[in-house]
Formats: sequence, C-alpha cells, structure tokens
Amino acid sequence: MSKISRRQFFGTTAMGSVVLASSMGASGQAATDEGWPQMPPVKIYKVFVGRTGDIYMSRPTEEIEKINQHLDGVAKKLGDVQFVGGDLVQKPEDGDAVIANLSGVDGIILVHLSGHGGDAPGGAMDKIVNTGIPTAVFSQPFSGHGWMYFPAWQKAGKKVVLLPTSDWTELDRVTALMRVAPRLRQTKILVIRGPMGTTPVKDAALVKEKWGIECVPITVEQTLEAHGSIDLAEATAEAEKYWISPAKQIVEPTRDEIINATRLQLAIKKLMIQNGAQAVTSSNCMGDPAKGCFAFSKLNDIGLVGACEGDMDSTLTMVIFAHAFGVPGFITDPVFDTVRNALIHFHCTCATKMDGPGGDRLPFSIRTQTDSGRGVALDVEQRVGQEITCAKFINLDTMLISTGKIIEVTHDKLACRTQFVTEVGDARKMFLNWGGGVLEGDVMTLLHRVVFYGNHTQSIADLGNLMGFKVVEEA
Repeated sequence: MSKISRRQFFGTTAMGSVVLASSMGASGQAATDEGWPQMPPVKIYKVFVGRTGDIYMSRPTEEIEKINQHLDGVAKKLGDVQFVGGDLVQKPEDGDAVIANLSGVDGIILVHLSGHGGDAPGGAMDKIVNTGIPTAVFSQPFSGHGWMYFPAWQKAGKKVVLLPTSDWTELDRVTALMRVAPRLRQTKILVIRGPMGTTPVKDAALVKEKWGIECVPITVEQTLEAHGSIDLAEATAEAEKYWISPAKQIVEPTRDEIINATRLQLAIKKLMIQNGAQAVTSSNCMGDPAKGCFAFSKLNDIGLVGACEGDMDSTLTMVIFAHAFGVPGFITDPVFDTVRNALIHFHCTCATKMDGPGGDRLPFSIRTQTDSGRGVALDVEQRVGQEITCAKFINLDTMLISTGKIIEVTHDKLACRTQFVTEVGDARKMFLNWGGGVLEGDVMTLLHRVVFYGNHTQSIADLGNLMGFKVVEEA
C-alpha cells in the first residue's frame, strides 16, 4: 500500500468554505451566518428563600447581590441563558406568588438562605419544586437545617437537582444542563432512509411526544438530488481547505472520491438548512452517492450532529451531549480485552474536534471505509491520556454510561479506521453487564456506544434528575 503526501496528491488549489461555530452551543453565530436559525435564550427563574442578616444559620444579606452578579456572569459566558425573577421568599404563602410568575420558564434556581422547618412539605420551596419545572436547589453550609427535607424530592421522582455545596461554580454547571430539555423541544433531526435502534426511537410521533424533537424523513432520492445540485468548484474548494490541506496523509482514496464525498457533505448541509435541522442520521451512509463519513465529521466538528447507520439512540445521545456540554460524540463498535482491562473503540467516521468547535483539530488521515474497501473515511488519532465518557440514550428513557481513559491509539487491519484503547474500571464486569440488563435489539442496537471527551458522569446523573430519565452504569 503506497502512501503519498497531501501536496504530492493534490497540489495547491483555491481555499473555500469557513469553519462554523456551534449552533447548538453558546455562541452559534457562525452557524447562524451559514443559515442555521439561532435558538432563543433559555429562561431560568431565580428565587432566594429564607431570612438574611447577622443571625444564626443564615446567609449574609449582601450575598444575594453577589449571587446575582455571579449568575449574570454565567449568562454572559453561556450566551443563550436569561435569568429572570429574583424573588425573596420568607413565608409559605410567598411561594404561591412565585408560582404565579412561572409561565414560560424553562428552569428554576432556588437559593436556600436559611430555614429549619419552613422547607418541609407544604413550605414555599416544596410548592415550587412540585410545579414540575426543572429546579436546582443551591444550599450552602450554615444555611439552616432545612436541607434534611431536600433528598425526599429526588426520592419521589421530582425534577430537582440538589447542590449542598459552597462551590458557586456548581451553579454554572447546572445552569448549562437546564438548557437541554428546552433545546430538545427546538431540535429537528433529518432521518435518511428510516431510523434504526430500539423500538421507541423508531416511532417519530413518540419521540415528539416524549422530548419534543421533530424527526424529518428524507429519502435517498432527495440526497441524490441535493448532491447533484452542489457546484463542483465549491466542493473542490471545501475539500482542499477542510480535508486535504490539514490531513496528515492520504492513503487509498483518489482526488475525485474526496471531492465527491465533500459534495455529499455540502448536500447534507443544504438539506439540513432547508429543513431547519440541527442533526442528521442516515441508514444509507454507506450507499450512493458517497459514504457519509465526511459529512458527519464536519457537522460534529462545528457543533451540530451527524450520526451513521440511522442509529437514532446514538443520535439522541449526541444531541443531548451537544446541548449539555458542547462536545461531539464518536459512535463506536467496541470490543473487550480483559487482559488489559480495556474496551477498544473503533469506527470509520469521527469528528476531528473532539474538544468541541472551539478546540484544535486532532491529527487525521484520509482512508477508505474498512469493511467495503471503498469510499472515503477518516482515521482520527485520539489523545492518549484523555478521560472519556461512553454513553447511549436508549428507549427514550434510559442513559447507559461508563467512563475510561485513552491509553493507546491503534491501527489494526481487522478494525475500522479510527481506533483507540480505553482502560476501564472493570472490563470483565462491564463485559458481563453490557446493556445494563435493559437494552434489547439487533446487533447494531446492542453494540453501538458513543464516546465523548471528559468525565460527565455526575452531570448526566443530574440531567437525569432534571429531565426525568434513568441512568444505568454499565461498569
């Protein structure tokens, strides 16, 4: 197998196309400029509960203004959050006045200032939590003993996250999570040639009813038509700028094959903008007019979602993580090696910006797709030492999750192009508990997981409490 350099392969051509910022993350400006609609801000209501001043087990009065200033900074940092309210609640009946103002609110932050018994069932905080609006309760040390009543809300299945901590940055983290549910209700997913996965996710009406996501069916014929409408010069310029120039090497694909795959990338983008979609999945991604690896990689690089094989469970996982953390996912066909206490991940399409749209691109080579030996795919070299989260949102109600650390990048001929080895907590236990006893389906459904950079275990547990889904650890 001969290997040639990028310059030997293609030479110098005109540059074209710009790299987009995330339209699902905070800024979204570049994606908006390219035609994706900007989503409206998420509205979160602030409530301060209890007395203040120089009294036993009570926060200082001036702390209210300091927390308001901190939240103003959070809103500025995230860019798509608006804090409203700011009521001071000191009696049970004050909770009724707050509830009257909650129309159109996406989330609530309750700042517990003081109180021993007023937070019990029937108290102001209890009334607000019982509205069903996702709520975070921030209770610092020495804010009274009312915290004893708070865990009962989670045990009863209320949509509440509890923050018994002095760390104000926990407000930043949970505010970001509160964006996910409203953003899902504004999300459209293009589904090319039908969905695959667990039974519930293949029912577009049920997906809409459960999470507000609209699934837009797209035929293969529509993708062929869109592909044919893309100007060859535009595709050539994009291919050179985004793929050939930065590539570490180009091995098997020809120049025409790379341009053809780029035409499909631009065609998928065109269909998404026409339909106002932020995500796409295709069960025709290895068919005509080209393999979807470039299209999905570029979408994931810019903060949108592209998912292979029509895998709707993995698509929804990637959408959730994109809204919550601003990072792309890598759909993987994993295998175990218990002697190394390892889970090995591999597939033929991968984002090159695994840290998110603002991060640096990882080194990548342009290859064929492994099992067919045709088309254009990516071998992306992952960062050794990076902690990862492995997840899959199944049956519209359960998130499977585990963590690991990348310990080696491999290039085994028996596997797909992008490969890496992760050390896990207990590989044998994970092997025996694969699917957590709750996953059923075909080979793809049972096998696929999605890898994300970073350890998001606690945040996913909190998100499950806010949104009302289960979290099952596989390891």
